[in-house]
Amino acid sequence: MPDRLVLDPVEQRVLGALLEKQRTVPDTYPLSLNGLLAACNQATSRDPVVAYDQVTLVDALGRLRDRALVRFVKPTGIRVVKYHQRLEEQLELDSARAALISVLLLRGAQTAGELRPRTERLQPFDDREALESVLREMAAADPPLVRELERQLGQHDRRWIHLLGADQPEASDPLPPVDREQVLADGGAARDRKVAAGYDALAEHYAAALSDELDAKPFDRWLLDRLADDARGGQGLDVGCGPAQIAGYLAQRGVVMTGLDLSPKMVDQARARQAEVQVLHGSFVVPPMPRGGDPRDPGWGLVTAWYAFSHLAASELVPTMAALTRVLRRGGVLALATHVGNEVQHPGTLWGVDTDLEFVLHDADAVIAAAEAAGLVDVEWYRRSPLPQEVSTQRLYLLGRRATS
Repeated sequence: MPDRLVLDPVEQRVLGALLEKQRTVPDTYPLSLNGLLAACNQATSRDPVVAYDQVTLVDALGRLRDRALVRFVKPTGIRVVKYHQRLEEQLELDSARAALISVLLLRGAQTAGELRPRTERLQPFDDREALESVLREMAAADPPLVRELERQLGQHDRRWIHLLGADQPEASDPLPPVDREQVLADGGAARDRKVAAGYDALAEHYAAALSDELDAKPFDRWLLDRLADDARGGQGLDVGCGPAQIAGYLAQRGVVMTGLDLSPKMVDQARARQAEVQVLHGSFVVPPMPRGGDPRDPGWGLVTAWYAFSHLAASELVPTMAALTRVLRRGGVLALATHVGNEVQHPGTLWGVDTDLEFVLHDADAVIAAAEAAGLVDVEWYRRSPLPQEVSTQRLYLLGRRATS
């Protein structure tokens, strides 16, 4: 294999497009200059989107031909010159490696989960593990063709990049470890007392500030509307309910909601503001079961936990998720929202009130794994960035069902 190949951005786009079109439209390959121009300037499946002109491409094609990376072809009886990539033979790429290089050249850094569907038309992989195995082999080549980047704050998965450009990001140090167990330094009971006292002090200010927060959160409303449609007419439990703005929203959409909170004064705020919601005082470590319902299949049709996990240690994710799953009826849904990141925050002051509350930014992978370990099925999750009026943390939304058998 030759020394590491270094391509400028135009050369990367040209070779990526030729590799892609060779596999997806073989009847029209090799490509004419116009065909190649359209492939390079395609507005989808490309990052960044570019608007090259013919002169730019001709210059790049000349450089690539000089380096034996492109061959000019003039089919018999056809006056138009066409272009064929020789990157595969230069780098000795098989079909799987060529597909991955093509997509990385065209789209930039991507996770293995993103690469699999994007390479489907070029080279199907049986599963994500099979794709990652090929990537690891490419990373171990001499010289390496790809590299896996360290996962950075706010990212769910690690991303892969090709190493055929001069402008690739340098390898970065892994994220420093964070002690998410520090909230249990004095034990779980002491933590719970601290949380209850903290929210007692904040209750009035919290309720005034956040009771109408959903008005400015379109994604939350969309997800809650989905949950309400699924559970309409059934019973729902909102744990760590605060002033019960989430429970109240669901109740207005036909779910018979109960709220649960550890702070007595927050319970008072919820009862005063959300008359249609029954609000209980207690911990969701041992969540209650609903009254009534089908004795053959007892449990809540919906359990929500909007930022209720913010004071849990990492070691509590699985048992807490399992406890909430156990009180669902078969097919019932557990849905949560939580802050994710790589730190434990100590804000000191909230809404002008001094507080010693600690907020755990959980690892997104750990939250998803806890849901699966708790036995939830059909798990789906979403991430979003903070809105202008919110604390500047990434949000993870997760929902899953209790199995029906």
